[in-house]
Amino acid sequence: MPVNLTKGQRVNLKKDAPNLKRLIVGLGWDPIKGGGGLFSRSAAMDIDASVICIDDQGRCESIVYYGDLEHRSGAIKHYGDNLTGDGDGDDEQIEIRLDDVPAKITRLSIIINIYEAYSRGQHFGKVRNCFVRAVDLDTGKELVHYDVDGQFDDLTGIFVADVYRHNGEWKFQAVGEGVKVRDIREMVDMKCNR
Repeated sequence: MPVNLTKGQRVNLKKDAPNLKRLIVGLGWDPIKGGGGLFSRSAAMDIDASVICIDDQGRCESIVYYGDLEHRSGAIKHYGDNLTGDGDGDDEQIEIRLDDVPAKITRLSIIINIYEAYSRGQHFGKVRNCFVRAVDLDTGKELVHYDVDGQFDDLTGIFVADVYRHNGEWKFQAVGEGVKVRDIREMVDMKCNR
């Protein structure tokens, strides 16, 4: 059984998987049908998962997202963009090779945002069953599960979780903080130092 987290809780990823090398972070959601809004131009809701790679000074080192699917080190790989959120299970997945993450990167902020949310009149109040999970890729064992809950009406981005290095060990923290943003760059500015 995975560790089920609530907002703010954290867990050592290697506690139940001491040989953990490769991690899959899976994110899922279900847009409410017709969730585009009465006056929206499109009812389809394109939610994007991304990873903000943060260095030990709190600065953004890089972003792994639908427009740049792999970190230059090869340690972080986005498996691709789901444009609708249809289907069961993970809608988007990100692979992290923990031992290969460059030493200068100490935190990986897992975020989601709605593409063109403002022009489409969309927000996370029109999304249900949002979750993030961490799976040991080598064993298939789900280590952590967090059902992202809260009031997200009028909010267009969510800082979902952080995977971070502390005293040489990788940990996972459930964040679940919603924000009103136009794009990924605004989320980077909120999360990182300049």
